[in-house]
Amino acid sequence: MKLLISRFIAIIILVIPGFMAMKGFLMMKDAAFLYIAVHGDDQVKDKAFEWLHFGGGLLLFVLGISFLGGWILFRDRKRNYVGPRFKKKRPSKPETSG
Repeated sequence: MKLLISRFIAIIILVIPGFMAMKGFLMMKDAAFLYIAVHGDDQVKDKAFEWLHFGGGLLLFVLGISFLGGWILFRDRKRNYVGPRFKKKRPSKPETSG
């Protein structure tokens, strides 16, 4: 039962950033679509781009994707699935003179 609960918590930890990234993408899409759609309507006087809405969406998207990408990189490093470019750098041994 303890394993089941810990796996459920792990799934929840991964689902929340996924939903954040999804919501951020939708906020950016809505801001861009609204800006384009308003330009076809002559009755609307305020045709400004919603920078705050777009910026908040961009922030949510970047945070969600970076968390998921970092988690995948951490897991793949642990299982030794990554190429030499992404392996952790080991400190070089100091040369001893003697």
